Amino acid sequence: MTQFNNRIRQVVLLLVIAFLAFLIIKELYVFLPGLMGALTFYILGRERYFGLTEKRGWKPGLTAMLLIVVFLLLIAAPLYYSVLLISPKVDALLSHTDELLVGLQALSDKIKSITGEEIFSPNNISSFQSNLANYIPTFLNSSAMIVSNMMVMFFVLYFMLTGGRIMEDSVRKFIPLHQESVVALAHETKHMVKANAIGIPLISMVQGLFAWGGYMIFGLEDPLMWGFLTGVFAFFPIIGTMMIWVPLVIFLYSKGLNGPASGLLFYSLVVTGNVDYLARITLMRKIGNVHPLVTVFGVIVGLQLFGFMGFIFGPLVFSYAIILIKIYAHEFVDQSKNPI
Repeated sequence: MTQFNNRIRQVVLLLVIAFLAFLIIKELYVFLPGLMGALTFYILGRERYFGLTEKRGWKPGLTAMLLIVVFLLLIAAPLYYSVLLISPKVDALLSHTDELLVGLQALSDKIKSITGEEIFSPNNISSFQSNLANYIPTFLNSSAMIVSNMMVMFFVLYFMLTGGRIMEDSVRKFIPLHQESVVALAHETKHMVKANAIGIPLISMVQGLFAWGGYMIFGLEDPLMWGFLTGVFAFFPIIGTMMIWVPLVIFLYSKGLNGPASGLLFYSLVVTGNVDYLARITLMRKIGNVHPLVTVFGVIVGLQLFGFMGFIFGPLVFSYAIILIKIYAHEFVDQSKNPI
């Protein structure tokens, strides 16, 4: 009877814990990219941090702050430079909306001549003009959310670094697996995160280089600057590079340069828009021996679950599924075949 009561109390306690965990995750889900980012930078910087604090005797708090500043510069410097470059262009674009509408109409006519479908009808263009101001608050809100996630990321990262050993020991105790299986999970996590953290910037650089070549071919001014911006915006999933080359195509159409505009449109759709998939498959295979199917389907799943950080943690979810199946077979299936 006592054992039965203990089981009941255990189940009730687990249900309460699960309910509280659900509430916490539900309310903090908006900051999930920041939490994932903190985990990523912790994995990237933990060896350096422990080497400086445990081997060289550096103070933990100051060392953590130093690494955070380094990571912040790596993120903020390209973004800040991009904002400086693109802000004058946006101001010029907003002050010449009539030319923008002419370019949109020319682009719509070109697409209609190829596909037979009218993307931008006169009504759609008029609606776009009237609603352009409504997109600004949405953009500002998204920017505020990105800044908030970055603040959460570095705030959590500080405590992850300073309490890293205790945190890792606690995680090992709570994982219900043998030590060799825990080591395998830790190795897979470190391996996949580092492969993606290195691979994603390289892929963006590849896209930027190919875009730069296209801008040079079709006679755009400052092709190097636009190539750099395309590489930076390639970090953003799905529509990242389109945020650069679509306005450039519209600009060329608005100037009556229909030939270069059509050429850049085709080049951007076929080359710039697809080179990242080829680079992702080949580079990830080279850097981390990641199977192409894990990369492709992992990114699709990851973007739905984690947003931007899905580029890193999506393939990790797929790798976890594979390695957990292997661990299950090792710890349970093999033992059932050879009972002691």
